[in-house]
Amino acid sequence: MAITTGIVGAAGFAGIELTRIALRHPDLDLVAVTSNELAGTSVADEYPGFTGATDLVFSAHDDPALDACDLVFLAVPHTAALAMAPGLVARGATVVDLSADFRLKDPAVYERWYATPHTAVDLLGRAAFGLPELFPDDLARAAEARMAGKGALVACAGCYPTATSLAAAPAVRAGLLAEGGVVVVDAVSGVTGAGKKASARTHFCFADENLEAYGVATHRHTPEIEQILGLEGRLVFTPHLAPAKRGLLSTVNLPLSPDAPAETAFALERYRAFYEGSPFVHVLPEGVMPKTSSVVGTNCAHIGLAVNERARVLVVVCAIDNLGKGAAGQAVQCANAVWGLAETAGFDSVAVPV
Repeated sequence: MAITTGIVGAAGFAGIELTRIALRHPDLDLVAVTSNELAGTSVADEYPGFTGATDLVFSAHDDPALDACDLVFLAVPHTAALAMAPGLVARGATVVDLSADFRLKDPAVYERWYATPHTAVDLLGRAAFGLPELFPDDLARAAEARMAGKGALVACAGCYPTATSLAAAPAVRAGLLAEGGVVVVDAVSGVTGAGKKASARTHFCFADENLEAYGVATHRHTPEIEQILGLEGRLVFTPHLAPAKRGLLSTVNLPLSPDAPAETAFALERYRAFYEGSPFVHVLPEGVMPKTSSVVGTNCAHIGLAVNERARVLVVVCAIDNLGKGAAGQAVQCANAVWGLAETAGFDSVAVPV
């Protein structure tokens, strides 16, 4: 039986990518897509690429159809999920939240970085962290809750934390990082990562032919990456905006411990072993670095690495689609896990080649 599904915030970039994936998913029955701004407008009118694929019409966020959905994706700004998730979980739905509202386990950290009180603290302990390759036990726990007839909540990792953590986690968990070492991350994202509403930075006339750093030393994804990797106070994270629609590239510099071999071949072996059995993470051959164009439209992550022997630094580069593995794709991957479906259900395995 198909899983009755709704998407709240379906008109945004992450939400419409969720819509695209859900419509072709063999196990999901998408019955509600919401947007207060576009309520009454057909999906195909707003996004002509859906012409002939669906007759769905955007409805308001309070659409009663959501009350009958077994699976609800929240593709909404932070604080909006705080208001919606508790009621949905309480009635037994599986909620997959793409916002930041339930990612940070310490409500004081959330309040400090997002400048707003956390109003659903009781759900923080129940929320599974949605980065399947690194936190499978969280999703297994959510799956158990669902099978017991209880509501389940998944807090999907952000786009920058996903690429950065996939790049760094194997080395950190293997103890290759120097004790007390500072991890330096330079990451670049396409403009869709900033959301659908244009700003002075993302307006075409300012973003085109331009590359710039932003949120330097202040970006809200910093505490999330620190939480995932256990690197509180040891992360220098600098995001950049690139004149591209989609794609995210994170370059992570990890100082090696004195007893860790400063050899690329050794690191590659560790990374391949770590991601063995992960259908979406591909560790590239030695000497090959990832490209964002190779993952656009997929839920894949490509990882390349090299050791700077003189500096004893492991450099790991990860490419994802910020709307795929960084948002909508990851959300569906998490839903698949909670519902006991094939991890790859609903996904294309090949990116748009050109």
